Amino acid sequence: MITGLDHIRVGVAHLEEAARAYEALLGFGPRRETSATGGSSVRFELSNTAMELHAGDVEGLSGLGFTVDDAEDAAQALGRRGLSSSLGVIDENLTGGVAMSLVEAPAPHRSVTADGAVEAVDHVVIHTRNPDRAVALYGARLGLDFRLDRTNPQWGSRLLFFRCGGAVLEISADLKAPVSDAPDRITGLAWRVRDPHAAQARVAAAGFDASELRDGRKPGTAVFTVRSGVVGAPALVIGPVGA
Repeated sequence: MITGLDHIRVGVAHLEEAARAYEALLGFGPRRETSATGGSSVRFELSNTAMELHAGDVEGLSGLGFTVDDAEDAAQALGRRGLSSSLGVIDENLTGGVAMSLVEAPAPHRSVTADGAVEAVDHVVIHTRNPDRAVALYGARLGLDFRLDRTNPQWGSRLLFFRCGGAVLEISADLKAPVSDAPDRITGLAWRVRDPHAAQARVAAAGFDASELRDGRKPGTAVFTVRSGVVGAPALVIGPVGA
């Protein structure tokens, strides 16, 4: 039913300013779109998803668009699982507060080849106060591939990993916080690059507050953090050691 992550929606206060910042961070330019109602957006195509910048939303990472083969069939299937939708938009009261939509037959994602450019979204971080609700939503109802359920007292969190096409949704729950019906929030991104050394040098030279490279938690990776400069920061950038 759901075959991938079509886009991550980002609310911005000033569209042109945000588009310039994302172009400098990602290392390539956007595609501009105008809706039937006259609203404009900017879309940056990555290899596995896209970043959609929209003016007028509450500023921040604001929603997820899922790719489906047939939007009508997907809406009916999700409706049978308790997720009602209208015009491809799923009722947020049923999704833990995260805005979600269904996208049929999306434009193909781009192949990123420039040295140091961001190639893909590695994972999207979603914070929840109710991890069992998240398991039911992302696994049972949306039907995403449930890859990992790990509690790590050292990090103070329970982590749930759901694969969605070429990206991962990482659901994080604070072990010290009581379970509640508070809404979930998209709190961060991890970008994937082919050459982390070139990427760190390029991003730092562009004026972003970027940390030095360090070893990643995943063996064989190097990472750095973009602390500020775009809506959605701080964000992690990850790539293979020895690239």
